[in-house]
Amino acid sequence: MEQQSDGMQMLDFMIHPAFCVKNRIITKLNVPAAKLFLREGLSLDAILDSGAEEYAAFSSGMLCLTLSICGQRFGASVVRVGEEDVFTLDRQYESEELRVLALAARELRGPLSSAMLATQQLETENQQFSRLNRSLHQLLRIVGNMSDASGVSPVFRPEQQNIDAMFQEIAEKAAALSSFSGISFSYQGLGEAVSCFVDRQQMERAALNMISNALKYTSEGGHIQLALCRSGKQFRFSVTDNGCGIPEKERATLFSRYLREPGIEDTRHGIGLGMLLIRLTAARHGGAVLVDFPKEGGTRISLTFSSVVGGGSVLHTAFLPADYAGEQDHALIELSDFLPLERY
Repeated sequence: MEQQSDGMQMLDFMIHPAFCVKNRIITKLNVPAAKLFLREGLSLDAILDSGAEEYAAFSSGMLCLTLSICGQRFGASVVRVGEEDVFTLDRQYESEELRVLALAARELRGPLSSAMLATQQLETENQQFSRLNRSLHQLLRIVGNMSDASGVSPVFRPEQQNIDAMFQEIAEKAAALSSFSGISFSYQGLGEAVSCFVDRQQMERAALNMISNALKYTSEGGHIQLALCRSGKQFRFSVTDNGCGIPEKERATLFSRYLREPGIEDTRHGIGLGMLLIRLTAARHGGAVLVDFPKEGGTRISLTFSSVVGGGSVLHTAFLPADYAGEQDHALIELSDFLPLERY
């Protein structure tokens, strides 16, 4: 009897739809994937929605891209096992429970915003006030991530941006806020002004969550490198740290909603809502997310996105986009798990 490959053996233990790919052809799938009308011999190119270029260059680490199957969009996490790639799907747009979660998050925003406004009017430098204010920022971050984790996309509002200046501004803000932590930052950009269409609010949130993840695993004296590079119409923004790296046991569920158990002893280990926000932002911008682990140590998270460069046209409404943070400082919210009390 022919021995199964390691990738094929993995499928037997997966409850989510999963399949193996070799030479861009599906070679084996589990029962949940077969129920989606996938089949052996199907070309991967027939179902790739975003991330085609990223997958062509993929060799190690973990890649997250988007597939379109029978008119439905699925997030897919990819890992290479031997000579095969194992795809695990997340049915991210079908759960009624997650839609209820999004509605609950919307209801929480009102009283939370009122509490933050009342706190700001106290005008005190007391440490207890700072602790309360930081906690409220942390709650607002959780509420925002709960809403986005439902897969119910907020209105996508791409605007023409100088993206090199945009990411440099994010890097400078993160460096200034994190100065007390003893962690240094650097930014390597394009070296020129390049305008393209992105949703600035969504891209900013994704970038700040990438930085937040890097801060989780970087100790005092460490360094975080932010970089933006370009290849044709595709851009790649990456955040690299020289910290302890993501534990092996967490890597398999890095992109899986709610499969990650919050750490009791180690509070750095959340349930993964920030990573989902990064993944959804990449998908909305026609890109993918790659997590890899440099030989010298640490972790690198890269978000790719495609855009019409320069003079394209985008349909806009007459309404101003709502600020998910209620006009609060976005960096203070997204980095609130790691910033010192002095910042609040």
